[in-house]
Amino acid sequence: MDHETAWRPDHGPVPDPVRSTEQLDRSEALRLLGTVPLGRIVFTHQALPAIRPMNHVVEGENVVVRLDEGASHASLVAAPGEPGIVLAYEADAIDPDTHLGWSVVVVGYAELVVSRDETERLAALLGPWMNQPMAGVLRIRSELVTGFRLGLEPRPISAAG
Repeated sequence: MDHETAWRPDHGPVPDPVRSTEQLDRSEALRLLGTVPLGRIVFTHQALPAIRPMNHVVEGENVVVRLDEGASHASLVAAPGEPGIVLAYEADAIDPDTHLGWSVVVVGYAELVVSRDETERLAALLGPWMNQPMAGVLRIRSELVTGFRLGLEPRPISAAG
């Protein structure tokens, strides 16, 4: 018996379901992103791709992350007066056993939050999850939001058995 079938003593082998992919619209993708506290920021560091886990909150169509002190985070922020750096943020909730769930990617321009009041308000929402001092708050202004949901699609049972 191959790995795609399960055995039922009363009826013999039963095929496992096929997983289907459903594309999410922008609003549903952002809603799902707001239901999890952690994701991964994708950026360029020393001319190479870099990915770091981070906690986030979703405000409207923007993703807000807390920056901890660290050399690689300098790659996330543009110099004052320059347009924001383009980066991506990804989060998901996929069950490791069933492989069901969803994944969302936000691509947009990064901007350092400079208002002290806004930084303090957002920092309170972004409690630290690592024991490092906060170096700032970064807002990702979403340009492109994509996502998909992994669901079940029953596999047809062949007449041949």
